[in-house]
Amino acid sequence: MPGRGYEKLTAEQVAPDRDYIKDYWPKLVRHNPADDDTLIGLPKPYLVPAFEQGHEFDFNELYYWDSYFMVQGLMTPDNKELVLGVLEDLLNLFERFKIIPNASRTYLMGRSQPPLLSSFILEVYKTYKMDKDWLSRAIKIAQEEYHVVWMGESKPNARLVYEGLSRYYDVNYQHGLAEAESGWDMTPRFSKKCLNYLPIDLNCLLYKYERDFAYAERLLHREEEAIKWEQAAHKRRMTINELMWSDLRGFYYDYDYTKKHRGNVDSLAAYYTMWAGIASEKQAAKLVSGLRKFENKGGLATTDAMPLNQFVPGGQPMQWAYPNGWAPLHFIVVRGLQKYGYHKEARRVALKWIDTNHKWFNKNGVFLEKYNVVQTEKPPVKGLYPSQTGFGWTNSIFELFCQEYLDN
Repeated sequence: MPGRGYEKLTAEQVAPDRDYIKDYWPKLVRHNPADDDTLIGLPKPYLVPAFEQGHEFDFNELYYWDSYFMVQGLMTPDNKELVLGVLEDLLNLFERFKIIPNASRTYLMGRSQPPLLSSFILEVYKTYKMDKDWLSRAIKIAQEEYHVVWMGESKPNARLVYEGLSRYYDVNYQHGLAEAESGWDMTPRFSKKCLNYLPIDLNCLLYKYERDFAYAERLLHREEEAIKWEQAAHKRRMTINELMWSDLRGFYYDYDYTKKHRGNVDSLAAYYTMWAGIASEKQAAKLVSGLRKFENKGGLATTDAMPLNQFVPGGQPMQWAYPNGWAPLHFIVVRGLQKYGYHKEARRVALKWIDTNHKWFNKNGVFLEKYNVVQTEKPPVKGLYPSQTGFGWTNSIFELFCQEYLDN
């Protein structure tokens, strides 16, 4: 790999970056306990993705999957109240509306975002040594979300569509809005027909739910329930491997269930299989070998070098694609590599990402929502909405990787 300056990074070098992040968190905290026009009231203070004085694109609402990634670098004793409060707000949204919407706005109720509730619950449970009563209540809500939203078969939750696997969805039944539920708005993965696809990342997340529920039920001494969840997870894993794994290419793909074939876009979504523990050791080895398709001097591009349809005049900008890299995907890949014992590769990916963030901060004094990992001195490719600085999940994953790879 060209340029190995990232290997020489020290905790001292990134100290100003981390001070900036620490001072930035208060700007992202909101507390709106009562409904206000379209903004849904939430009982506890929460984090918004970004804040920039005078920016046309202003956040005041809580976002589902952003919230999970934003707390990763904050799971310390000092931040217990904030982290617990963010999770409590997500649980509150489901209890009130029977969905955790894309964000806490009435007009975003038609879709959700990638389901990370069980992971959030178990990480909080372990980090803050919560009691079993707390765990029992929280897991029960997550199980209801799993059944009602992600395993729903009819409107307003028609997600379970084929062989026990689910798709991203929106109540308006539009491909573009379903793609927004994926969080990857927009991406070449679904060929602009998101409703037709069983996404690899979503079904890995649901496998993780099933495994997490089995683990929690065992903690709560409910062995029969634990066994049922393990059986559900085993069945999903078998189906994912049957439909989404390509032996020929040694890689996982989204599956177009309407045409009965795998998609052809190589993306980092495949690495959710390592994060969730679905890949076998042999499959993981092929995925690790496949990292070279995504790895550049600044980290991991979201897809391999893009097919031509990204550049169709008048087409939607594909910000979740080459050459952009994103903090949450770096987190997923690094955690997956760690889980399978690829610690050297995990360290390299994390340090490259720290280095890219650090160099941009040194030059421009801000963190970005996403980065150009191919030409790191250039800004990222724009998406449907204005580029953001700040930025919640970037700040958090940067801090987390610094804790893990520079502090020790």
